[in-house]
Amino acid sequence: MIPIKTCHDIDKMRKGGRVLAKIMAELSGMVSPGLTTAELDCKTEGLIRSFGVRSAFQGYRGYPAHICVSVNEEVVHGIPGPRRLREGDIVSIDIGIENSGYFLDMAETFPVGRIDTKRRKLIETAKAALEEAIKVFRVGNRLLDISRSVQAYVEARGFSVVRDFVGHGIGRELHEEPQIPNYVTKEDSPVLQAGMVFAIEPMINAGTWEVKVLQDGWTAVTKDKEPSAHFEHTVALTKEGPVVLTREE
Repeated sequence: MIPIKTCHDIDKMRKGGRVLAKIMAELSGMVSPGLTTAELDCKTEGLIRSFGVRSAFQGYRGYPAHICVSVNEEVVHGIPGPRRLREGDIVSIDIGIENSGYFLDMAETFPVGRIDTKRRKLIETAKAALEEAIKVFRVGNRLLDISRSVQAYVEARGFSVVRDFVGHGIGRELHEEPQIPNYVTKEDSPVLQAGMVFAIEPMINAGTWEVKVLQDGWTAVTKDKEPSAHFEHTVALTKEGPVVLTREE
């Protein structure tokens, strides 16, 4: 069963989403060669406290940090630590917060200084794929339409879509029904209805779609060590169309 949110629920989530977007904007301004991923996490902890919200990630199933920071071949769930960003890296930052009983989730991938053409195209494709998915998040369409739009856009540009990790419903819980694959499956595909709120998150790789999880039990990397990019927004569906909640405006 996919939870349906009221206008009141969505308004509450919108307020939290604006806070989350501000936090992400602050972190994006920090990304530079020499910065450690732990410094990003420390900055996030301070911002979360200043806004009076709560980290959705810290302690979730034992996760030890406030954010996930994934560099280059790391796909998702990278644990912040002493690693320093280097010129030419790309870094994905994934943040979740809880505000007034509602959860919000977003991710972006950033260049570290000057990056090569392949990495830039990878980032641009992942970002655009998310926008394509949001366009088809409309009443009367099916969940499958979201999956198809991402896969078609990404594969037409020579990249691959991660299978092992997917988007999800979100609201009173960080992860709610349904799962939202970024590729077409043979599973039943529900009709999209007003009041659904999804965390839509394309994760795409420059090489193979296959990934593996490292010994820390969290960090997922591409099997071929090619770079990966990740974008995510929390999006509410209204009768008029999709509303991105994790934007400052």
